[in-house]
Amino acid sequence: MLEEKMFAFAMLGSEWVLWLLVLLSAACVTVAIERVLFLKQNRTPLDKLQRSLSGFLEGDSKETFSASLKNLEGLESSVLQSGLSAHERGGHTAAENAIAGRIVFERSRLDRGIIIIGTTGSNAPFLGLFGTVLGIIKAFADLATQTDEGAASVMAGISEALVATAIGLLVAIPAVVLYNYLRQRNKNLLSNLQSMSHLMLARLDECTSNDTKKEA
Repeated sequence: MLEEKMFAFAMLGSEWVLWLLVLLSAACVTVAIERVLFLKQNRTPLDKLQRSLSGFLEGDSKETFSASLKNLEGLESSVLQSGLSAHERGGHTAAENAIAGRIVFERSRLDRGIIIIGTTGSNAPFLGLFGTVLGIIKAFADLATQTDEGAASVMAGISEALVATAIGLLVAIPAVVLYNYLRQRNKNLLSNLQSMSHLMLARLDECTSNDTKKEA
């Protein structure tokens, strides 16, 4: 019973696997485009952010720095703003916790959907191989029922089956490249953000220390 059902499934051949690979490829392209647009729309202009931070590190007041951050939109400026606001309310530890929490939140937003690309890149070759195996099974089954044109039928069936492996590799290679690019881009962005956050916190502590000395 089970053997008959599995054989009937194998007789479907590799065509449905090819369509599945095409759909996965389209999904990867869609996710990659959406991720690029997301970052473009949510990233703070780096040159303006660096000028604001440099001015603060070189002696600008917290009020001036806070105002400059509020004029900037995007992921980086919002994280720094949350740290600056938390420092005013609770000091260094509160600012560190606020920044760490926002970075975790932003990381989840940046990585959203990338798992689809990574999964496709790692499994598309196996799907292609699976389609090839199904195609070969069907080719030999055709050989058993078409003995007059057996050799030609088997060769045609095997050549069609091998297309699935080729398509699997064709889908997997760009998917792996896209996955690595997006992950590395997000990693670099968050690494730069952490560096800027540490510089801002160091300057805030310096400002707090100077205010304490003036009061004393």
